[in-house]
Amino acid sequence: MTQQLSEKELFDLKKLNKVLRRQTGQAIADYNMIEDGDKIMVCLSGGKDSYTLLEILSQLKKVAPIKFDIIAVNLDQKQPGFPEHVLPEYLDQLGVDYKIVEQDTYSIVKEKLEPGKTTCSLCSRLRRGILYKTAKELGATKIALGHHRDDMLATMMLNLFFAGKMKSMPAKLVSDNGEHVVIRPLAYCKEKDIEAFAKLQQFPIIPCNLCGSQPNLQRQLTKDMLNEWDVKYPGRLETMFTAIQNVVPSHLADTSLYDFKSITKDSGIIDGGDIAFDKESFAQPAVIDEDLNNDFYKQQPAVLFTEIN
Repeated sequence: MTQQLSEKELFDLKKLNKVLRRQTGQAIADYNMIEDGDKIMVCLSGGKDSYTLLEILSQLKKVAPIKFDIIAVNLDQKQPGFPEHVLPEYLDQLGVDYKIVEQDTYSIVKEKLEPGKTTCSLCSRLRRGILYKTAKELGATKIALGHHRDDMLATMMLNLFFAGKMKSMPAKLVSDNGEHVVIRPLAYCKEKDIEAFAKLQQFPIIPCNLCGSQPNLQRQLTKDMLNEWDVKYPGRLETMFTAIQNVVPSHLADTSLYDFKSITKDSGIIDGGDIAFDKESFAQPAVIDEDLNNDFYKQQPAVLFTEIN
């Protein structure tokens, strides 16, 4: 049973809703994620991110200048103790079209992987294949995932540290099988905003017992590092995200992105020239979303979710 929100909580919820809607709408516009007549398959896991994605897209659908449909899809992977009733009851209450896909990927993952090995990679591949097939069956034109800004930054750092690539999660791309367009409408949204929003919305969070309980995952360790930076150095994550939107190929080292071989003294100054040895002078990064006062987060207790068993 949901608890009644106080006046202050209602005020905070309205603030957060406004910020998330604005950022989601901006990302959709910047990347042309949703077009007139689209049928959006929203992948709903039962976590805070996918609940928020469904809620914000449902709100935007009512006021958008174009028409598009939404269908929520949940993959029931037959994890032991998974509360099968939670999502259907929640979606029935919302009046949202949905489909529950039942596939026992849990047993496959447990059978294929040795004890102690992380399950995320195999689980993710199996899940993607099933979701792509479902999107085709439903006639969905876009597949919407709940990844947010912090997920994109964590992916960039993981690729930098462990894969030797400057690569992140794109806000919009073609699926692995080449048949679908995958979008991430929450690309501009901060995880801490989503956490606070989900808490105030009292979403019925369902834990992932397959991978969520695995300790020392590199992605989680990387996200912990980013969260620590966010606390110690306000504005750093905003600057990092701005950086992946402002790539300068001429000042990196990828010969496939820039024709370094053809540079001569007659080429002129390129993107500011060689300033590698200049004295470093960086402006203090501006913290965006000033309408969400930092005091809001200082006043909030640690975000805790009641897990549905």
